[in-house]
Amino acid sequence: MRGLTTIAQGSESWSAHCSIPWHRHGRAYAAVILSGGYEECGSLGRYRVRCGHVLLHRAFDAHVDRFESSGARILNLLLDERPAFGLGVVADPDVIARAAEKDPVAAVETLHATMASIEPQRADWPDLLAYDLLVDPQLRLAAWAERNGLATATVSRGFRTVFATSPAAFRAESRAQCALALLTAGTASLVEIAAAAGFADQSHMTRAVGVLTGHSPGYWLRSNRFKTRRTERLY
Repeated sequence: MRGLTTIAQGSESWSAHCSIPWHRHGRAYAAVILSGGYEECGSLGRYRVRCGHVLLHRAFDAHVDRFESSGARILNLLLDERPAFGLGVVADPDVIARAAEKDPVAAVETLHATMASIEPQRADWPDLLAYDLLVDPQLRLAAWAERNGLATATVSRGFRTVFATSPAAFRAESRAQCALALLTAGTASLVEIAAAAGFADQSHMTRAVGVLTGHSPGYWLRSNRFKTRRTERLY
């Protein structure tokens, strides 16, 4: 498992034109954009966000952030559940911020009660490739490049420029996250989960989940860490 970056609950400000290199958090959390805007490229694709948008991160997601000329002010709220979508919107983010000053738990409840999901726009081929890899973690990169009129080497270099990781690594992470979701649901065997997540065999899945999380699939199969009534009700 790569080193994890701690996510601090509360507000933070980022200056204009700065960037945060590729990093990974061990906790699920929501980032409510209070002002400004930035681009985030990570495990769930590329998002371009503004005031009122909410980025929802699963545990062990990784991403890189690039801030615009206005910088950004962000409110981070830790989540106990695994979000089912990556981008949301709230009409008045300051309501969430005021609630967080008094009670972060109440702020999360307010966020869930007022947030709607958004389907992100896909502006170019790196966006499309990320989406296709998430939909089909067994996607053959050479075949995808040919269908889209691109050289395989161009796809690899261009994707890495945007996402700070290779298409193959992005695909491997998508498989591991898929397996993690099935493992924490606890409704299938390890063999069944490995097949459903697109792994060649159970051993392959064990290595991938271990690299992503630092724990074996058996650990997550026994865990209900992400499975709460709130998850079922809100998502």
